[in-house]
Amino acid sequence: TFGIQWSFFLFQGWPQRSEKFYDASGSLTHLALILVALTADSHRSVRQLLLSVFAVVWCTRLGTFLFNRIAKDSKDGRFDALKTNFWSFSIAWNLQVLWVFILELPVVIANLETLQPSVGALDILGWLLWGVGFLIESIADGQKFAFRSAPSNAGRFITSGLWNYSRHPNYFGEILMWIGICTSCSSCLSGWQWLAWLSPVLNSCLLLFVSGVPLLEKAGEQRWGSDPEYRHYMAKTSCIIPWFPAGPMPNAQNAVSNVESDQSE
Repeated sequence: TFGIQWSFFLFQGWPQRSEKFYDASGSLTHLALILVALTADSHRSVRQLLLSVFAVVWCTRLGTFLFNRIAKDSKDGRFDALKTNFWSFSIAWNLQVLWVFILELPVVIANLETLQPSVGALDILGWLLWGVGFLIESIADGQKFAFRSAPSNAGRFITSGLWNYSRHPNYFGEILMWIGICTSCSSCLSGWQWLAWLSPVLNSCLLLFVSGVPLLEKAGEQRWGSDPEYRHYMAKTSCIIPWFPAGPMPNAQNAVSNVESDQSE
C-alpha cells in the first residue's frame, strides 16, 4: 500500500504539484489490499466473497466519480497549502495509506478468519444496510455532479433531490455502507478482531469532524454565507441523516400569501 501511494506521489504528485491522481491511487490501494486478503486462501465463504465484492464496488465507483470530478475541476482546493512543500504534501499520501488500511480492516479480518459461521441475521442486516447506503451515496453524488455540470447552476448551491433532506446525503450513505460491512463481519469476530469496528468509527469521524463536513461547510460559508436562502437551508436542513426539508423561507411564504390575497381582491 505504501508502494502504490509513494509511486504516484514521487512520479506524478510531487513533480507536477498535482492531486489529480490522489483519489485514483487511493482506489487502487483499496483494490490491492482487498485482492491480497481475498486470494490468501482458495476456499471462500459467501460472507467473505460478498464483503470483498462490496468493498471493490464501493472503491471503484467512488474512485471513478472523484477522478471525473477533479478532471472537470482541475484541482482540489484542500491541497493548495500542502503542495508548496515536499513533506507536507507527502503527509496527505501517507495518511491515505493509514486510512485505506483501517477502513478495509473488517474486510481483511473477515478474509483472514478461517472459521466462518453460516450466514445469519447479522449478515442479512449488514448487506441491506450496505445496499441502502450504496444507493444513497450513488444517487446523491450523481445529483450533485449533474447540478454542477449545468451552466445555469454556476455559482449556486444544491438543495434539490436528496440534498433537500440532508446537507451531506452522500456522507450518510458512505457511513451506512461501512456500518453494514462491519455488521456482517461481526458474525465471525472474536477477541482483538472487534477492532474491525474502528473502520466505520474512523470513517465517520473523518467525514463529520475533519476532512468532510467542516471543510465543505467552511467553504460554503465563505461563498454563500451572506445569502439568506443559504442561511435558511443550513439552519433548517439536517446535516447528515435525511430528515424533513427546510421548506420555503418565511419571507417567501409571506410573499406568496400577499400575492394570493391581492388576486382574491
